[in-house]
Amino acid sequence: MTDKKKSQQKSEGFKMKPVALLMIEHRLIERMIAIIKEEEGRINSRNRADVIFLDTAVDFIRTYADRTHHGKEEDLLFRDLALKKISDEHKKTMQELVNEHLYARSVVAKLVAAKEKYAGGDGSVLKEIIDRLKELGEFYPRHIEKEDRHFFIPVMAYFTRDEMDSMLNEMWEFDRKMVHEKYTRLVEKFETGA
Repeated sequence: MTDKKKSQQKSEGFKMKPVALLMIEHRLIERMIAIIKEEEGRINSRNRADVIFLDTAVDFIRTYADRTHHGKEEDLLFRDLALKKISDEHKKTMQELVNEHLYARSVVAKLVAAKEKYAGGDGSVLKEIIDRLKELGEFYPRHIEKEDRHFFIPVMAYFTRDEMDSMLNEMWEFDRKMVHEKYTRLVEKFETGA
């Protein structure tokens, strides 16, 4: 969103909550998960994986779903919630969500390991690739539903309007820096030969 559009929305009385941005990101993640599910079916039917697709899917999940999206949740929303006196139920759910983020990272790491073996000529890992894609396809819809329907909206009650505006501004800044962070790491990887 451009600065002009943000200021126009503010002048028109529009007050976005920080979780609205996270929920918008969920819609894109859901679209990619649908594509991953379709690819899982194609791999099953043709008995062959598309390594380029797998690299692209992993990049999307690691960069967008995890680092960008989960990063905002963990580094901003959860950080600020940890400073509030929140209910035991919300504390429990927040910890579950953090654990789920760790789980997703481990599934992606297993997918990458299987993809590397497959790209190296080991066809025996095809079932592992299919299983990990299926796991991601089952995990993300449940995880997103828990956040959207049972956590995001209720926890906004812990914040004042000024606190929400401040968090939303931090989220915009977080996003602005992400592309630079990603490609700085890419160049550093090539420079070090890693």
